[in-house]
Amino acid sequence: MKAIAYSQFGDAEVMSVQDLPDPLVGPDHVLVEVRAAGVNPVDCKIRAGYLQTLLPHHFPLIPGWDVAGVVRQVGVGVHDWQPGDEVLAYARKDHVQFGTCAELVSVPDRMIARKPSSVDFVTAAGLPLAGLTALQSLKAAGAGSGDVVLVHAAAGGVGHLQVQIARELGAARVIGTASPRNHDFVRSLGAEPVAYGDALVDAVAELVGGDGLVDVVIDNAGGLAFDQSLQLVRDRARMTSIVDGARARENGVVNTWARPNAEQTQWLVDLVEAGRLRVEVQQTFPLAEAVKAHKLLEGGHVRGKVVLTA
Repeated sequence: MKAIAYSQFGDAEVMSVQDLPDPLVGPDHVLVEVRAAGVNPVDCKIRAGYLQTLLPHHFPLIPGWDVAGVVRQVGVGVHDWQPGDEVLAYARKDHVQFGTCAELVSVPDRMIARKPSSVDFVTAAGLPLAGLTALQSLKAAGAGSGDVVLVHAAAGGVGHLQVQIARELGAARVIGTASPRNHDFVRSLGAEPVAYGDALVDAVAELVGGDGLVDVVIDNAGGLAFDQSLQLVRDRARMTSIVDGARARENGVVNTWARPNAEQTQWLVDLVEAGRLRVEVQQTFPLAEAVKAHKLLEGGHVRGKVVLTA
């Protein structure tokens, strides 16, 4: 099969199109013909070598954890899926090597959700990791009915989904930090936009009124936003960060790392099918242009998601 792969850590240029053996199909796996693969900031961090002490890595390494495609083959112990089924998955395995940026990928059946026919492959591929990160972080903070929720980086891949999911979970108000050029976009998702920067604490306090505090904070930015959030959240146990685990733990904040969950993935894609969750895809690239996709993400300021098409 053709795959994007690299054999050393480094910048985006270490990646190239390579001919690699087709994946093995374990007894509880399905072989998926990749139609689209989402690209996430974590893919760039893995490629740069930043997660070497967290996860086992093996070369040559095919990046990618998001996939949407068609089942080609099922393992001998798989009974719920058949060749021809359209599926999507957050396909993170225990070892980093056999990712989704390829023509074929073998995925444990416990990670797979059914793709509705009305949801295109690009949209489906942009959903799993960002959607699960969004949902699981909101759940970890106990976001629910009547809450005022502050979402940092609300126009980003995770943030734009968190804004919408928070409303699905019953939040009374969602406030989203974003650059002014993205404020209309954030409004269209159902949030009240506010500019990030030095004046954020006062700006949020003015929006909220009363004691100037919010019930839930979802930190997708870190740095200054993390420090400001400590001043804005009513209870630190209801603040989550996906950016800086060490600082989160030091400050009584919940650190979240998305886990594959087929049931939650199905819930998310069913929301998309129902028109209640919008997956914004800023740009697609053919698989062979994965280097360009990584460079775009690393440049920052991406609205929504970046997806590769096979």
